[in-house]
Amino acid sequence: MWRIAGWTVVVVLCCATSWAEAGEEQTDPRLSQAQTAFEEATKLLGAGRYAEAITPGEQALELRKAVLGDAHLEVAAGLNLLGELYLRQGDPTRAEPLFRRALAIREAALGTKHPDVATSLSGLGSIYLTQGMYDQAEPLYERVLAIREAALGKQHPDVATSLNNLANLYVDQGLYDRAEPLYERALAIREAALGKQHPKVATSLNSLAFLYVDQGMYSRAEPLYERALAIREAALGKQHPDVASSLNNLAILYVDQGMYSRAEPLHERALAIREAVLGPQHPEVASTLNNLAILYWEQGMYSRAEPLHERALAIREAAFSKQHPAIAQSLNNLAILYMDQGMHIRAEPLYERALAIREAALGKQHPAVARALSNLANLYMEQGMYSRAEPLHERALAIQEAALGKQHPDVAKSLKGLVRLRLARNQRARAVPLLSRIFSISESRLRQEALDFSESRLARFLQFLRSDEDFLYSLLRAHPGDARVRRLALSSVLLRKGRSVEETASTSRTIYLRLGDEDRNTFERLRSLRTQLAALSHQGPGSLSPADYQRRLESLAEQGDALETQLARHSAPLRALTALPSPEQIVDRVTASLPRDGALVEFVAYVDRPVVPTRPGTPEPQLPGELRYLALVLLPNATLRAVDLGPAAAIDQAAASFRDALASSDAAWQGPAQTLHSLVFRPLRPLLGNVRRVFLAPDGQLNLVPFAALHDGKGMLVDSFHFTYLTSGKDLLPRPQDIPTSRSVVVLADPDFGASPSTAPGAPQQPSALALRSSSAERFFSTLRADLAERTWVSLPGTRQEAEAIQRLLPRAQLFIGAEASKQRLLELPTPGVLHIATHGFFLEDSATPEASRAVGHVNALAGGPATQNLPDPLLRSGLILSGASAQVSHSPESFLVTALELAGLDLWGTELVVLSACETGRGDVKLGQGVYGMRRALISAGAETVVSSLWKVNDDITMQLMRGYYRHMLAGEPRVSALREAMLEVRRAHPHPYAWAPFIALGRNAPLRSLAAPKR
Repeated sequence: MWRIAGWTVVVVLCCATSWAEAGEEQTDPRLSQAQTAFEEATKLLGAGRYAEAITPGEQALELRKAVLGDAHLEVAAGLNLLGELYLRQGDPTRAEPLFRRALAIREAALGTKHPDVATSLSGLGSIYLTQGMYDQAEPLYERVLAIREAALGKQHPDVATSLNNLANLYVDQGLYDRAEPLYERALAIREAALGKQHPKVATSLNSLAFLYVDQGMYSRAEPLYERALAIREAALGKQHPDVASSLNNLAILYVDQGMYSRAEPLHERALAIREAVLGPQHPEVASTLNNLAILYWEQGMYSRAEPLHERALAIREAAFSKQHPAIAQSLNNLAILYMDQGMHIRAEPLYERALAIREAALGKQHPAVARALSNLANLYMEQGMYSRAEPLHERALAIQEAALGKQHPDVAKSLKGLVRLRLARNQRARAVPLLSRIFSISESRLRQEALDFSESRLARFLQFLRSDEDFLYSLLRAHPGDARVRRLALSSVLLRKGRSVEETASTSRTIYLRLGDEDRNTFERLRSLRTQLAALSHQGPGSLSPADYQRRLESLAEQGDALETQLARHSAPLRALTALPSPEQIVDRVTASLPRDGALVEFVAYVDRPVVPTRPGTPEPQLPGELRYLALVLLPNATLRAVDLGPAAAIDQAAASFRDALASSDAAWQGPAQTLHSLVFRPLRPLLGNVRRVFLAPDGQLNLVPFAALHDGKGMLVDSFHFTYLTSGKDLLPRPQDIPTSRSVVVLADPDFGASPSTAPGAPQQPSALALRSSSAERFFSTLRADLAERTWVSLPGTRQEAEAIQRLLPRAQLFIGAEASKQRLLELPTPGVLHIATHGFFLEDSATPEASRAVGHVNALAGGPATQNLPDPLLRSGLILSGASAQVSHSPESFLVTALELAGLDLWGTELVVLSACETGRGDVKLGQGVYGMRRALISAGAETVVSSLWKVNDDITMQLMRGYYRHMLAGEPRVSALREAMLEVRRAHPHPYAWAPFIALGRNAPLRSLAAPKR
């Protein structure tokens, strides 16, 4: 959906009160009345109340003409004021003759070089700009700039206005390189002359941000829009039209990033302001209606979008000439709406009319013309008229590359149209290079945006980009034998899969290793805010009204997101130094990182749609889609193969049945193990050849599957393969070498659940990140406290034996047992080399709890009861229970309950291994393409190289045996993942059911532990 630039027209008013020239007319009381009316109209103009200002403006003009005659400078000032008011009202036809008359008077009286003459010229230039008559506007703006620089000096605020107007003209023509230095110079002049909080500074900020948005540079635009909005609200009040413009522009930016829920209230607020202040028929109201309709269209809400587009078109046709670019915009957008619903007959004449208007008004090389060409080409392509579509697509691409540069998002859209066209004509060899360009543009955009995004913003933006990735995977399914498509698809998987945790970890690493105390303090405040938000979500409105509750949620979310964004921006320059390899390099770099006896298997869950309409006339949004699994296998010799695994529904059901069978020691498991093996691993075996060391990067529900326990009908895969789990194959790339490895080994085990949840004697008393500073804190935990009040916490003697066994193997291991196994102790630990936690764990899901297990089990507040079943943040729905849990009558649960949210705030940069020897620590919310949101993700993002976690409720005694064997093998020098496999095989001899030996998986690096090696002498 396309839109034309929202012009910011600024005309400097001049009150040329030449009383001396009035002579004896000065005594005429009508002049005093005129001056009063003039000042009132000027004041109303400044307040954005344009319609109200016209009456006093006309009164002032008529009184002055009656006393002073038609050619007086005071009359010229009145004419100029009225012209500005009509222009702001969206009525350039009435404004133009007023500006021309004022100009003639001033030139005759003052000469052609006077600043007042420049003011009238500027008004005329703005009229032509709003009508898209650039050839007529440009010489006027250039003349105005020359007059003002000569008469006022190059640092005068009026010179800044001229610079801004001239830059607006260049932006509307796509001449960004010419516009940017003018905007920057205007901003510098205004800040120096007027101060940084002046509304005209906001105008410059808004204009510069608009320039960046037009180039797809959203991360540079957003802080400028936000600053402009804050200035305008403070200086002009929250109901001013300029405030509406800022709201509108910020909303457009959010829509362009797929953040629809953030955009809608801004558009609605902008519409309400404009309708109230400007009237329901004002062109700016039409602009807001258009943008709100785009928001609904983007979400497929056609019935809500259509009447808004129709109303916008009606307003514009009444306000402008039939050849105005704004009318072309409305025609174009309405046609897109019809085309998406298969109404090609209704769409085509609108597209053709829009194209004709744009070519006539803007010239044939304007980016808006290119967009009209692309849309008309897409219409022809959907109807199977490929020969008519191709030259239009090619012409559109040439225009955009010349005007916008080869990396602009609009160029990628034109390329995508050409790709679909060439695929439809069976020209895959010509289509694939264009796909590579599209992915390169998308990746470049992501790298630019990700540096300034909070985690939630990044996750939404990745989802917004997902359709292009799915297109690649769908193309690969259709053409698995095309080596270029395979490589491009793998590049996409390697760079995008798990990208959110990659960027989050990068920010965390930079905060802890490279930034100062101020940023670390900001990070601590962020943790507290996130927890408060999750707490409030848990406990519901309570005594708050629904409106107050919603405002509280929104306030906490906005504060937290702002702190995250602040940290991301502070760390961006340092994070950019460790950027991922380019799309062209990533496959080769990962291939080089594979061991010679290994293979990478990337699973991908994606929505498969036909890459070309199955029949002409089918709109793209109506193409059928099905969630499927794909696997790509990469060998060290650079051999790359792909295999379609089939619909996700059958695979996910088989994965769930398999997990259910493994979660009980009494369940029959071999049938489900064979079923899942047939679906997801048997198709891979011919591609693996003789390789037995497999690096698995699962997706979707396969993230929760222990592949070692799959059965091929003859035996279990643990006997044939060595599996290492990765978030994605890029985890094989070497980490930066500037992180010193800690040599400490810390074990927390066998918490004393009846102890007072406090630190050891003498330890400093500090509130944890979960401690809430509001009255809602107690309400948050009320349900939890009620459920826990009757529970007798079962001690876990196996965890103490486990810890003591580790210390016998590693005498330097530091043990915190009983009361010392506290939450505060954990959160205050210096960075350990190895962190081992053995206690009760939880994941929010109702289920029975086996005796002697390390699970919280069925506790309503922790198992999907009314207080928690709809929690928005999955990092609060999993965690650990530490000492003091049975003292809840006098202590709040937050003093002993450690959530994944808090674990994400630990400093684990330098930690090689974290072992979560508890129940369900590997569970969480599965996000397609981004892994499992739970404790393992939290610890990886906090810096841990390898995390060992469990997929179901584990037995206390058997887990103790498994962990004892695990450390024995690592101490013997075996890699941390391979050592787990050996320990599993040992337990299996005594306990053949996978329930006992297969619950733990290791995610991350499979290298020997440096911290366990003997120190060099």
